[in-house]
Amino acid sequence: MPFLSQSHGCQGWRGEMSERIRAFDWSTTDLGPLGTWSASLRAAVQLLLGSPQPMVMLWGPAGYMIYNDAYAVFAGGRHPQLLGKPVELGWPEVADFNREVVDTCLAGGTLVYRSKELVLFRHGEAETVWLDLFYSPLADDDGAPGGVLAIVVETTDHVIAERQKQLAETAYRVANERLQLALNAGALLGCFVWDIESGLLTGDERFARTFGFVLADAQNGVPMARKAEAIHPDDRERVARLVDLTIRTGEPYSAEYRIRREDGAYLWVLASGRCEYDGHGQALRFPGVLIDIHERKVAETALLQLTRTLEQRVEDEVQARSLAEERLRQSQKLEAIGGLTGGVAHDFNNVLQVIGGNLHMLKRQQADNPAVQRRVDAAIAGVERGAKLSAQLLAFARRQQLSPRVYSLQRLYDGVGELLQRALGETIEVQVQLPPAPWNIRVDRNQLENAVLNLVLNARDALQGEGIILLSGENICLDEPACKGRELAPGEYVRLSVCDRGQGMSPQVLEHAFEPFFTTKADGHGTGLGLSMVFGFVKQSGGHIEIDSQLGVGTRVDLYFPRSLASEQPDGPSACVEPLCEQAMILVVEDDVSVRTTVVELLQHAGYQVQVAGNADEAMALLDRGLAVDLIFTDVVMPGHLKSANLAQWARLQTPPIPVLFTSGHTRDMLSHNRQLAPEVNLLAKPYAPDALLHRVCDLLQQAQAAKPAV
Repeated sequence: MPFLSQSHGCQGWRGEMSERIRAFDWSTTDLGPLGTWSASLRAAVQLLLGSPQPMVMLWGPAGYMIYNDAYAVFAGGRHPQLLGKPVELGWPEVADFNREVVDTCLAGGTLVYRSKELVLFRHGEAETVWLDLFYSPLADDDGAPGGVLAIVVETTDHVIAERQKQLAETAYRVANERLQLALNAGALLGCFVWDIESGLLTGDERFARTFGFVLADAQNGVPMARKAEAIHPDDRERVARLVDLTIRTGEPYSAEYRIRREDGAYLWVLASGRCEYDGHGQALRFPGVLIDIHERKVAETALLQLTRTLEQRVEDEVQARSLAEERLRQSQKLEAIGGLTGGVAHDFNNVLQVIGGNLHMLKRQQADNPAVQRRVDAAIAGVERGAKLSAQLLAFARRQQLSPRVYSLQRLYDGVGELLQRALGETIEVQVQLPPAPWNIRVDRNQLENAVLNLVLNARDALQGEGIILLSGENICLDEPACKGRELAPGEYVRLSVCDRGQGMSPQVLEHAFEPFFTTKADGHGTGLGLSMVFGFVKQSGGHIEIDSQLGVGTRVDLYFPRSLASEQPDGPSACVEPLCEQAMILVVEDDVSVRTTVVELLQHAGYQVQVAGNADEAMALLDRGLAVDLIFTDVVMPGHLKSANLAQWARLQTPPIPVLFTSGHTRDMLSHNRQLAPEVNLLAKPYAPDALLHRVCDLLQQAQAAKPAV
């Protein structure tokens, strides 16, 4: 079984980095091709891929970098260029540091750094970061250190928050110390005495200056009302309650409040005093002092504001994490369903191929029997419906094979406009709004047309067959704030939208909208695969999809596709119409006996010579013994040591190259990156009709014949 081909339920073993590691050309490094890796190296790779913590492995003296999905997020703009690169070249700004790490660990040592300060260029500019770093050696098959395992924990936010908190606490402590020094030095704002019976307030020179009183007035006495006017309006009621409490109970008086200065600014003061009584318990006088606490209160306010800011940040982070976890659970659910449907579709397509192939052969053999023809046609129609269902399942699972090309929105609409009008009828009006110069996008045209058709048909049903559907396109640039909380990276996009003012969806329905077989339509009026197919296609094309819907208001579906700066590409040439019958030798490689039997009979009936092999190992043995073939027709997923890709590589190296036609119900991404086929790969998806097979064989044989040099 190929390395990392099975996830066994581990998210990291089927994540982005798992795919990138399998797709990377390791033969350009000292590690050699992936299939030659040692057991210890493979085990180390699986260990780090399975970890949710950012981890990177530096293998060999050069420190070739292999890392997991969490480290890819940490690397920022440096990802994915870091994969397979020596660490000193990957992070040149800290090359000396990394060289010391590699040399130390390959010598058997370990290293630990707490809040290590480094300057990195993760997003094109220098940024200071703090990291907890843990380095330890990894053993090779001989037990000696063969590489380094690095665990990376970024503590930048924590370090910055702690420093800000320390600064605020230091400011508060300094202000408090100053207050104590002022009190010890007798630096007060003044002394006062309130004669309760007369209601007059007297004070010294500092008291008069603090409240802006004339010194003579302060010495002779001013009404308490004048002093109250200088207190901040928000503090007056509280100060009055504290004064009354002291008079009634005899408790010490202590109040912090603000007083207005002559320049209009407010000053924080602490008033302390006590009440004196006569022999009968009647309140006589109220002496006290004023102390300047302005700097202390400012520091307290700053510290309180910082605390609230930190609390808000923590709350925001918790909410963001909860949202991310919910999206992860939804994504994992869809991935799990996708994996199941992809596997089912593969086996289902093989079954359909056997049924369909035999039905077509029976149709040819009983050409003069009308009853048989009717029954066979009905059965073939059922096979075609099953094939369509299987294709929709593969689309949702993001395992369909795409053939993307560069198109503009205008050209795409020119191809689908007439089809939409025929599908919708005369009671539905489609309004189209496209920008004057729409950007290009790189998509599979047929799949995009199917996606738009599905969305428009859903809108028609929501309108109950009558109304207006708006199909619009827009060139948009999304910055980082606009992408926050969405599965989108900042950049330039083309947004294709389908809007209606129909029935809309409830939040409960909207939550399950992309799940396969979920539908609100009556039995017999929908499979529930339309939106799931659109979801899988958009994601597989590197895009993003969003739905905004409200009951009684309508629905808007937005498809985001990354802008392509390439020029538009013409569609590829069509296959030849008539099968080529020139006694060419075709090697059929298929492990399913039933499928192989029908294919061989079909090709022989068309006039071709046929040799068969149960897998790539048997096929290579025939070729090594000198079997001369004009074309290899091989299944993709087969048992055995060699794979179909190895067979195709051998065929390309022959002189002249031998054409290879692949077939599969589900390639499991063995021929493509993100299920997008390379231009040189020829794939005939199962189940296929006999004419489709003969046309593709004919086309490839003609291309090979044309490529041969003239004699």
